[in-house]
Amino acid sequence: MSTLTEDKASADNYARLKRICEKKGYIFNPNQDWIAQVIRLMTNNQKEFGKYFCPCKQHYPVDTKADIVCPCPTLDQEVADNGCCHCRLFCKEGFKKETFDILETITCPG
Repeated sequence: MSTLTEDKASADNYARLKRICEKKGYIFNPNQDWIAQVIRLMTNNQKEFGKYFCPCKQHYPVDTKADIVCPCPTLDQEVADNGCCHCRLFCKEGFKKETFDILETITCPG
């Protein structure tokens, strides 16, 4: 099993996110390690808290009343403005930036 689908929960989340990509006409970030990490963290949130909280916008510790579930309400605007969402998971076709500063991505509001 690939790192994107290391267990059933991760495989289910990957399939869910893939359907969102297809429905909206987006692609996943071409950096497979990056998307594996985001999906793993999001899946861990679902396992622990019952929801796919966005790992890049969540409080630490998770605030189940305030944190955003992926896909976030600003997804389409972020992709339109930046070519990708804040987490760099969902991207426009042709998006090429493959390396990121993790501190640039994680907002850690809490």
